[in-house]
Amino acid sequence: MMTRLSLDKEQLKVVLLEGIHPNASEIFKREGYHNITTLSGSLPPKDLVKTLKDARFVGIRSRTQLTPEILRQLPKLAGIGCFCIGTNQIALDAAQLMGIPVFNAPFSNTRSVAELVLGEILLLMRGIPKQNMLTHRGIWDKTARNAVEARGKTLGIIGYGHIGTQLGVMAENIGMKVCYYDIQNKLSLGNATQISYLNQLLAISDVVSLHVPETELTHQMIGARELSRMKPGSILINAARGHVVDIDALAEALRAEHIGGAAIDVYPQEPKANGDPFDCPLQEFDNVILTPHIGGSTQEAQKNIGTEVAEKLTRYSDNGTTLSAVNFPEVTLPPHNDACRLLHIHHNRPGVLTAMNHVFADSGINIAAQYLQTNADIGYVVTDVETENGEQLLTQLKQIEGTIRARILY
Repeated sequence: MMTRLSLDKEQLKVVLLEGIHPNASEIFKREGYHNITTLSGSLPPKDLVKTLKDARFVGIRSRTQLTPEILRQLPKLAGIGCFCIGTNQIALDAAQLMGIPVFNAPFSNTRSVAELVLGEILLLMRGIPKQNMLTHRGIWDKTARNAVEARGKTLGIIGYGHIGTQLGVMAENIGMKVCYYDIQNKLSLGNATQISYLNQLLAISDVVSLHVPETELTHQMIGARELSRMKPGSILINAARGHVVDIDALAEALRAEHIGGAAIDVYPQEPKANGDPFDCPLQEFDNVILTPHIGGSTQEAQKNIGTEVAEKLTRYSDNGTTLSAVNFPEVTLPPHNDACRLLHIHHNRPGVLTAMNHVFADSGINIAAQYLQTNADIGYVVTDVETENGEQLLTQLKQIEGTIRARILY
């Protein structure tokens, strides 16, 4: 499959789904893209394919599923933006083999998530969720029973990445002891202590907070066995991914009063759009905070995400830069004001770069600059040439065996 992005950016279709912050549209318009469609929710597969049929770029959040079957029906799609942290809703390998880079926003909402978790810790340790529900029902229960200060208690963080580290620093500032478990050795911030074994962290923590990606290793990493190893009366918080916690096992641990409370922001199955029905075994418990996947849903975070991802997509479209693409060789490129820039994506096999340079040599073309990055499956070559016959060169480059797609920038 090969494509060339039109030079007329007015005609390039951009589709932004799931209520992405308006700032993203403003970024595209600022860079000359005005054919923009925005939708407030996600779409079922048939409608999704119909809407994206002519799209060059699509922006999604967590609910839209871009499967290999859907991607194969979108031959014009040139780039995907995840206006969130996670990218598990996209078939990354399939997108890569179609020459479609995927960009996300790994840092823009970390503060918002950390603040939500810290607030939930304080509320749960004071028993506020249950007290709130009782008071709403007209029951006055003024008591200090099961209400404790956060100061001096131990917070165990599972996954010490951008969110986990920020949460740890904030928790230390209110007097909590912080320990963390991560599959990699990490540099501790503040007085945080890395724990070598998950079971050890579970056993010593008054609060356990999850901040891991969704992988085979993290699928239901907190199940009945892990819950049984947590301290009696301790608190579990999951603002990571829905499949990380066995919800039914958590319900049983709460019912048995082994777990003293929980806060859950993500679920194995989530509604496709606002207003759709939601059902969860944890809804029966007054000592559980349930929120609709809003960890990063602050105005500040959504604006920052809109800016970050939209700028990555326009930079790739206009310049060819793939810095921070999650499924693609990363190339950072300078401006190309005085050159014709040719971008070539190909299967990673011997001889492709040689064949490309033969095209330039046989045409008597001088190469002003050339950039190459590869991974196990594909290669990405960007070549700046001094010529007015860029279209002819592009046609020849597309004919090289192993080419996935190629395009030209002036």
